[in-house]
Amino acid sequence: MMKIDGWKNSFFSIYLVRLDQFRKTPLLKTEPTNILVIKLRAIGDVLLSTPVLENLRARYPDARIDVLTEKFASDVVAENPFVNSVIAFDRKRDSSLSLIRRVRSGGYSLVIDLFCNPRTALITYLSGAPVRVGFPFRNRAYAYTVKVAPRGGEVHNVHFNLDALRALSIPIVADRPLFRLNAAAVAFAGEWASTLPSDGRILIGVNAGGGWSSKRWGVAQFAAFADMAVELRNAAIAVFWGPGEEPDADALRAAMKHDSFKVPKTSLMQSAACIKRCSFFVSNDSGPMHIAAALGVPTLGIFGPTHPNLQGPYGDAHAWIRNEAVPCLGCNLTACTIGNMCMSELTPEAVYRAFDTVASRNPI
Repeated sequence: MMKIDGWKNSFFSIYLVRLDQFRKTPLLKTEPTNILVIKLRAIGDVLLSTPVLENLRARYPDARIDVLTEKFASDVVAENPFVNSVIAFDRKRDSSLSLIRRVRSGGYSLVIDLFCNPRTALITYLSGAPVRVGFPFRNRAYAYTVKVAPRGGEVHNVHFNLDALRALSIPIVADRPLFRLNAAAVAFAGEWASTLPSDGRILIGVNAGGGWSSKRWGVAQFAAFADMAVELRNAAIAVFWGPGEEPDADALRAAMKHDSFKVPKTSLMQSAACIKRCSFFVSNDSGPMHIAAALGVPTLGIFGPTHPNLQGPYGDAHAWIRNEAVPCLGCNLTACTIGNMCMSELTPEAVYRAFDTVASRNPI
């Protein structure tokens, strides 16, 4: 071994000792009293991790269970009955050091990192928890005393997250994502719904937004689908939008032959409550799609660069559609250089046929 002098030698020795301790740390010797689950983003990914919370609560009913997530996604778990507290992290305002201090002050005996990027690995490593669980991506194995073999590309994201509990031999008794609404959001949605037609028509929510440009089906195609639903299903159409997406929502409505109803500016919780008012929801792969499915609204997801078997709306009531003629489906590219054919060549007629299947499966 090469010689390392002075303080570097001391630091290196401490590192080797600590690394050896990581390898020897057993699984849970005692019942954890304080548990932290880390899932920073995105909205859909945070929601698909909520079964972890329910199973932890079932196994440790008296433990404190906290969640660390980014502020914009905190509404996903704000009303979760299995959570004691949500640590909402603002990337623009909160330093990693302040977050590490906050986590260390929690005195956690078990930390489960479901995000496993360099920042969360470091937070987990410095948390002070004797048992630290995570997926050892790239150079992050140092942070975890329990290293979970990742099954990305093999199982739905729900079960990918639950593998962290399986690694601890914690029984899986529930696998449904959960989004709980608060009373204020329900009241907001009720006021919005009172402005809609009361003539008995079904209400179909449509969401043309999405985090990646490559995941967005065209506004004109969405408009054509919505017109079909009005004509063939006697539906009313509610157009949903999030931050930065209002121009697309307006363009969708302008492209329709029939009237539609735009959801007002909302918080994430308010938007979820409005989604709950819908009879059906049709959406690109996005947070609202997962919220609709979790709220029990029959949902059709529109897919192209992402894998519906891994990230589709979870549950038997829901379905997904993609353009099977495109050879590069599931590329996971955030931007496409060859025309985004998986989306641009997916026809409104094909999406309507898929919606018809969801509607037939879930009669009103």
